[in-house]
Amino acid sequence: MNVLVIGGGGREHALVWKLRHSPLVERLYCSPGNPGMTEAECIGPADFEHLADFAKRQHIGLTVVGPEGPLCAGIVDVFRARGLTIFGPDREAAQLEGSKAFAKAFMGRHGIPTAAYGRFTEAATALQHLAAHGAPIVVKADGLAAGKGVTVARTADEAAQAVRDCFSGAFGEAGRTVVIEECLVGEEASILALTDGRTIVPLASAQDHKAVGEGDTGPNTGGMGAYSPAPVVTPELWRLIERDVLGRFLAGCQKDGLDFRGVIYAGIMVTANGPRVLEFNVRFGDPETQAILMRLDSDLAEAMLATAERRLDSVRLRWSADPAVCVVMASKGYPGAYGKGDPIAGLEDAAAAGAVVFHAGTAAKDGRLVTAGGRVLGVTARGPTLRQARDTAYAAVDRIHWRGAFCRRDIAHRALARQATP
Repeated sequence: MNVLVIGGGGREHALVWKLRHSPLVERLYCSPGNPGMTEAECIGPADFEHLADFAKRQHIGLTVVGPEGPLCAGIVDVFRARGLTIFGPDREAAQLEGSKAFAKAFMGRHGIPTAAYGRFTEAATALQHLAAHGAPIVVKADGLAAGKGVTVARTADEAAQAVRDCFSGAFGEAGRTVVIEECLVGEEASILALTDGRTIVPLASAQDHKAVGEGDTGPNTGGMGAYSPAPVVTPELWRLIERDVLGRFLAGCQKDGLDFRGVIYAGIMVTANGPRVLEFNVRFGDPETQAILMRLDSDLAEAMLATAERRLDSVRLRWSADPAVCVVMASKGYPGAYGKGDPIAGLEDAAAAGAVVFHAGTAAKDGRLVTAGGRVLGVTARGPTLRQARDTAYAAVDRIHWRGAFCRRDIAHRALARQATP
């Protein structure tokens, strides 16, 4: 079959790379794609109707949506109305990521463990809530804010400023409603699962690194690296997550009549009182996907098609025991202002070191590859041990160069510290 992937970042490059390995896939397209996606034909950006026209014209047997934006805007609804097979939740179900208030209400209705919260549409009542509860506390713009709408406030002043930012328009429409949550304490894990609305199949566990600096310091980013599996997710914790999070999520979708045929991402905080859901995403995580797919030994296209066609109960996923690590290389200044257009060198040397380099923010200019984003590359490697996988990834990182490039040098530090503990 022919396959179309929607998106152009590192996550989508990883999806394209894995789909290319499938014997089911004949021709592979990506919109808009990026210069690193040599595995696919990139067709450039287009609106939903034109993409659906393309899918009809090219006999696309499966469309896979990478980013949350198109999902929340209803691309799945458009494609299904045209009789096209597409992997992802419809617009209503995508509110689980598109609206934090919607997601929190869903969790409350269906007994999914999460942080206590309040929902506010006016600054005055939100500030009153802050005064009553103090800090630390978490302030979230309700809608999509490109990963910048969440503030983990350590002081009351920081929390109050976050509330004022939301209601003053700093995040546009996304900040018109604000969710304020208790600040959970623990270690995070990323749990992803395929679901067709009838069956739910977990993927391998992962952990990402959101802070820009070593030791998890500095402002949050879209993710500076990830590894899989995450040893914080013990067999006992897995059982709790499958029962209390994934099982209740599936039952909740069925009870609420949500058409969810795609991947659900549960950001988990492992607390002293068990797992708590920080947020739901309705798509693959980035950069967790890069690490997870390096370990998947099954046919991704087959699993995605079964998900879209509501026959996921026929799928059994196989995983390599080898861990995988993804190190994100970013532009100087990220997650703040950063430059673009700097030539990138050393990619062939990096591949020779044993890593797969996924492009996240690159462009072609005058026949050269240049930077075009904050997160530029996801350098990913697998190995017989976590340390070997990480060492291979960093050996490849050290062969890639552009002006101002940087990365965190401690990806997987929690897991390695846990291994070193007697």
